[in-house]
Amino acid sequence: MTTIAQPLARYAAWRRAGDLVLLSGVIAVDPAAGRIVRGYDDIPPEARQLIGQTGEFSTDAKEGPVLAQTWFVLDRIRATVEDAGGRMEDVVKLVQYFKNLDHFPLYSRVRKLFFPGQPPASTVVEVTGMLPTADILVEVEATAWVPRR
Repeated sequence: MTTIAQPLARYAAWRRAGDLVLLSGVIAVDPAAGRIVRGYDDIPPEARQLIGQTGEFSTDAKEGPVLAQTWFVLDRIRATVEDAGGRMEDVVKLVQYFKNLDHFPLYSRVRKLFFPGQPPASTVVEVTGMLPTADILVEVEATAWVPRR
């Protein structure tokens, strides 16, 4: 069972402002379990296969951390948007923060799985570091249009 993104400090995972749902930045950390996603072993087996685990150590060791973190982050965004009453198709804007912009093509490959139709508007930023540790490679914040029913 996937849970919504959980904040690491005292802030909301998401807030509604009229028909907009604004998500806080999501990183690949499960605070309840005290676990940081560091690679394929930290995500479900079906997700590993879906995002391209090869079984080749050198390839998986190099690509696995950013691919696994990307999957985890986008899956938490999906669960959080659903918790707010929406779907991934309702996400209209993403802001993506990377420690290394060279990771963007790998991230983009996984993002297409979550947004197979029209992708949301997007901003990509390279940053020097992210909380809580240097192991965090990507953070994503999202805005969704979820009209009140």
